Amino acid sequence: MSKEQRARIDAMLRQPRPEGPRSVEAIRAGFEVLMAQMIVPAGIRTARTTLGNRPALHVEPDNGPHAGTILYFHGGGWVYGSPESALSLTGHLVARTGFGAYSLDYRLAPEHPFPAAIEDTLSAYRALLDSGRDPSAIAFAGDSAGGGLAVTTCLAARDAGLPLPAAIVTFSPGLDATRTGRSMDTKEGIDPILTRESVEHTGAMYLAGQDPHQPMLSPAVLADLTGFPPMLIQVGTNEIMLDDSTRLAARARAAGVDVVLDITGDVPHVFQSFAGILDEADEALDRAAFFLGQRIRAGGTAPTSAA
Repeated sequence: MSKEQRARIDAMLRQPRPEGPRSVEAIRAGFEVLMAQMIVPAGIRTARTTLGNRPALHVEPDNGPHAGTILYFHGGGWVYGSPESALSLTGHLVARTGFGAYSLDYRLAPEHPFPAAIEDTLSAYRALLDSGRDPSAIAFAGDSAGGGLAVTTCLAARDAGLPLPAAIVTFSPGLDATRTGRSMDTKEGIDPILTRESVEHTGAMYLAGQDPHQPMLSPAVLADLTGFPPMLIQVGTNEIMLDDSTRLAARARAAGVDVVLDITGDVPHVFQSFAGILDEADEALDRAAFFLGQRIRAGGTAPTSAA
């Protein structure tokens, strides 16, 4: 069924859209409608909380979490998206690993451009550490722009002298604000979701005039990843940002980082969102859960709150 599943999803994502750049309000509303169609697994519970002075969604297994925490950053080009829009992803990771997760509602551009999002994600990580969580029991995870934040938050934590998390998991991460990857052109039209025009439109809102040639904006081409924890990078071949992942993996290997580059054929951007609809999505999430289970070494019982 996989070929037919992929074809149905590709057709759904290629539904006609308005011509030209859309307003922020239209982009945000359209994304929430799309993501509301994704399947959230049974067996989890959610609660609104705060983490590092920002709202967050706390996601746990119904039967209580194992000792381990996923700090999750949602996608949306740093302009749209929410913990709720990413719940199919956080929910499936929680259901598969038994770990609890905090999905952070970080500030969005254009109201809050770079580096506001990184300030919020770093503050959230500090809050987890201050609550008594061992960094060896914490993993960063995220999709798209949130996958980029998983990497840049780790850079910021290292620069701040904080202990680093046990692992990083990224789904189709956005890692290059310079937009210099060859896949930006070779995958144009093959990618059913993103175009160079669309990512440059939202990217300009996040940059707000800043030079993209900075490690915190383009880690795939500029970051020193020395000392990073093990990383799992999952991406599909039908993505204009495919080379964001391949180049980050190469930089990680050059820096001596344990990195797994997991490329799935003929699937779209953040295909893991289609768990329960697309076989490749479920298989990729199983691999991500296995990776997290290997890397998170937690002792004792899980703290009940980091708010």
